[in-house]
Amino acid sequence: MALCSVKPSSKDRCNPEDVVTLSNSTSSLCVHLFGATVISWKVDHKDYIFVSTKSHFDNKKAIRGGIPIVFPNFGPWLQGPQHGFARIQRWQVEQQPDKDASGDVTAVFLLIDNEETRALWDYKFELRYKVSLLERGFTTLLQVTNSGLEAFDFTCLLHTYFHVDNIDKVIVTGLSGSTYIDKVQDGAENKELRQQLSISDNVDSIYMATQDDHCICNVTDEGTSLRLVKTKMPDTVVWNPWIAKAATMSDMGDQDYKNMLCLEAGHVTSRITLPPGEVFTGQQTITLL
Repeated sequence: MALCSVKPSSKDRCNPEDVVTLSNSTSSLCVHLFGATVISWKVDHKDYIFVSTKSHFDNKKAIRGGIPIVFPNFGPWLQGPQHGFARIQRWQVEQQPDKDASGDVTAVFLLIDNEETRALWDYKFELRYKVSLLERGFTTLLQVTNSGLEAFDFTCLLHTYFHVDNIDKVIVTGLSGSTYIDKVQDGAENKELRQQLSISDNVDSIYMATQDDHCICNVTDEGTSLRLVKTKMPDTVVWNPWIAKAATMSDMGDQDYKNMLCLEAGHVTSRITLPPGEVFTGQQTITLL
């Protein structure tokens, strides 16, 4: 494990024992063991993952930014904290970063049910999170195993925060034709008619049954774009708190909204029922275009 060179505002708050770093000749990726949260992905020294200037790294509060793992519930949860407990649990390193013949570097992280999780949600499970750093991209694969004797149901999401140079320039594709739940408008359902989505206000939308391929265009002032391809994650969440909501969040800088966009692959509008011994696997691959 090594100290991750994330943005100066958060670097000093990351303890070396908390972070696993994957690297190759052109890029690096850092995973914080609290929540197995990806907190940095750099290509040619530029970071494409957003972490709030006020994010906590105290191993108590969920990290504001990166890629928090949402499990076993998306959104408010009567049994426990919003978005479940996976993002606020300490994960184990099952496999240290290892390079394969193709040059990809992979690490595997593990969370097993424990006294704290069973107090909230009394099921036996294993979560494996396989993170692979590619030449100009990375893959995150979440595997949910029911290791108990009774079925359980859940929702899950990879809550990816992308860093953008200027949110006013960003365009998202791959959402046209999908029905979405607009949480800003009290859960109203609408059909997305726009071929290209731009962000100019508070956006918190859950798109159902979306295409598996999205482009986030103009993430840099120079016009760089990112591609997100998801597998067995039928839904896509788009979020930016904008000015007023960001100002109410203690772990979000007032100006942070200008430099972030959440485009999140998940299985959240219907619940997955997993029988004993069965496995669910969902993943996303993000590449620099």
